Amino acid sequence: MIADEASVEFHAFFERHHAELARLAHLLTGETDAADDLAADAMVALWHRWDRFRAADHQLAYARGVVANLVRARIRSAVRERRRVLLFWSHRSERVDGPDLAAVLDVRAALGRLPFRKRACVVLRHAFDLSEQETARVLGVSVGTVKSQTSKGMAELQRLLGTRAAEELVGRRS
Repeated sequence: MIADEASVEFHAFFERHHAELARLAHLLTGETDAADDLAADAMVALWHRWDRFRAADHQLAYARGVVANLVRARIRSAVRERRRVLLFWSHRSERVDGPDLAAVLDVRAALGRLPFRKRACVVLRHAFDLSEQETARVLGVSVGTVKSQTSKGMAELQRLLGTRAAEELVGRRS
C-alpha cells in the first residue's frame, strides 16, 4: 500500500472514531482535557502501527483497547505520584483524618472511585452499550471477568450513589 492510501484510510478512521474514543477516555478518567490528549495519543499509536491495525479483525475494539491501556498507564502514573506526595506529607505533623463526607458525589466522582477494571467494564457495558464479549475483547479479559467486574462495579456505584441513582444511570444507556 502506498503512503497516500494509508493516510486517506487513517484520516477516514480518525474522522469516524476520534470523538467516540475521546468520550471513552473521558468516561474512564473523568477529565475532559486528559481525554482529548489520550484520544490523540491513541490515534498517534494507531498511526505508528497502521499496518498491524489494518490487519486486526475488530479495528474499533483494537482502538478502544489502545485507549484503555493509555488510561490505565495514566492512572498508574497518577497513583505513583499520589504515593510520593503522601510520603512527603506524611512526615508533617498536620493530618486530615478523612475525606469531606459532606461533599456530594456525582456520577463522575463515583466512577473515579472505582478501580480501573470495574470502571472500564461499567463504562463500556452501560455508557457504550457494548456486549460482554465486545467489552472482554476491548479490555483483553475473559467474559467472566467482564461479568463479575461489571456486577461489582455496579454494586459499588449503588453504594456510593444510592440504588435509585445507579439504576437511573444504567437505564440511560447511550
